[in-house]
Amino acid sequence: MSAPFVHLHCHSHYSLLDGASPIKKLVARAKELGMNALALTDHGNLYGALEFYRACQDAEINPVLGYEAYVAPGSRFSKSGAHRAKEASYHLTLLAQNRTGFNNLIKLASSAFLEGFYHKPRIDRELLEGHSEGIICLSGCVSSEFSRTLLSGSGPATEEQIASAIEITSWFHRVFGNHYYIEIQDNGLEIQRQAKEAAVEVAKRVGLPLVATSDAHYVNQEDAEAQDVLLCINTGKFRTDSNRMKMEGDQFFLRSSEEMYTALPDQAEALGRSQEIADTVDIDLDLGRRHFPTFSPPASKSSEEYLRELCLSGLKERYAQEPDRWDGVELSQGVLERLNRELSVVNKLGFCDYFLIVWDFVRFAVEQDIPSTARGSGVGSLVCFALKMSHVCPLRYDLLFERFLDESRLEAPDIDIDFCKERRGEVIQYVKDKYGEANVAQIGTFGTLAARSTGHYARWRTGAKR
Repeated sequence: MSAPFVHLHCHSHYSLLDGASPIKKLVARAKELGMNALALTDHGNLYGALEFYRACQDAEINPVLGYEAYVAPGSRFSKSGAHRAKEASYHLTLLAQNRTGFNNLIKLASSAFLEGFYHKPRIDRELLEGHSEGIICLSGCVSSEFSRTLLSGSGPATEEQIASAIEITSWFHRVFGNHYYIEIQDNGLEIQRQAKEAAVEVAKRVGLPLVATSDAHYVNQEDAEAQDVLLCINTGKFRTDSNRMKMEGDQFFLRSSEEMYTALPDQAEALGRSQEIADTVDIDLDLGRRHFPTFSPPASKSSEEYLRELCLSGLKERYAQEPDRWDGVELSQGVLERLNRELSVVNKLGFCDYFLIVWDFVRFAVEQDIPSTARGSGVGSLVCFALKMSHVCPLRYDLLFERFLDESRLEAPDIDIDFCKERRGEVIQYVKDKYGEANVAQIGTFGTLAARSTGHYARWRTGAKR
């Protein structure tokens, strides 16, 4: 049986153009190494948290959700005086111990982007004090405030530096209590060894526990070269450039327990403490429930009744010039059968409010003469056509509703609406004003490079010839 150790400081490919570890491979490797838990601590974001959580559950290992935060030297609102990202923030390792802690991590990461962004998304001590519950805090890598204080100058840390580091630990210990640990690392770098020696001395003097981590940026040792290419792309440099950011050596992979104990032979207690910390983590996320906003129909009407009323009215307007669909009195039997079938599925799956909300902001766009239209599978829905989301009649073109929404599938329907790019901001603002800004989010997507384009880009960046 291997000695107890869990990786509490790991970067995935969501540490953009820095980490080179696909989440599934990262989790699979931890499982292969016999570890019963694994942490994800990407730089400044929680982009990969849910993907990582699900991957760990599938592998039957305990997910430790965290992130390596960027902490402003002063207030997060102060955005001047730093010419480089390194000067604008310190690193800090934060791990959620439970769902409350994860919720606090979300608040921290959101505030970092919305309020503290300066070179990097930054938090500050004020935010940490307000959102510390359920969070385990590690002092951080060599770019942390704690380590930089000990490393400033040359040679061993002075008494003045140690005193400053003790002040830093006192503040964090006050905020996080027994969930604060002094972090040490050794990926083969001299600067890490210097920081470790001073950190051990500080821990001894103040009686705070040490925990050993490995700053893992790629899964396997042979991935070091690929990760170096990512850094070149990130920084706009060639691999042949001598004065560029790079991670020296090839020890930033997901090392085994045995390799960790070999790297830190005199820190068995700190290595074992990583397992103790992981064993306290229990994050149970409720991913099976939807939390849609609600729509308020006119008084005395249910959402189902109002949606049907809008559909009937919309179809009569749509088919005003088509007597085979509406003769001025009644909609044709074929139209009514299709409408009834679609509404039956919408009602059964509980999506009435969802359709009404989309109808509401599309209605606003129509009234403001803002061009809009649905695309994709939503065009196959007569309900979408009736509500003026789509402008293609699915009956005329024999389009399948089931491709858009099927009662045998439980996913929410995906109604893609394109708005005029010049005025789409007006629609977004309307939704924020009506449903609350806290309930509205704009989502991003992550682009990836396939092998062929990656190789071409890498050759260009490294200066290699075809």
